[in-house]
Amino acid sequence: MFDDAQGEPRMKETDADRAVKDRAYGVAAEELRQFVERYERLELEKAEIADQMKEVMAEAKGRGYDTKILRKVIALRKRAPDDIAEEEAVLEMYKAALGMG
Repeated sequence: MFDDAQGEPRMKETDADRAVKDRAYGVAAEELRQFVERYERLELEKAEIADQMKEVMAEAKGRGYDTKILRKVIALRKRAPDDIAEEEAVLEMYKAALGMG
């Protein structure tokens, strides 16, 4: 039996060869399934956390807080103070140039 382009004979696949190949595919398939399932679990956790975050904001709004401003404060707390100061300075400069401040 000649299968390749150079006309070389192809080696016969034995039962042992097929068993090794099947185990290899089985291991790869199991590992792949584990990755997919881990990712799916994380997606569920992410959705649950997003729901909890919405609940926090709804509670804050119910108590009279401005959630738009609250979100800005949360975003600011994540940033470095120097970055905030630089942005505020540029904002003030732009506002002054436009006669807004």
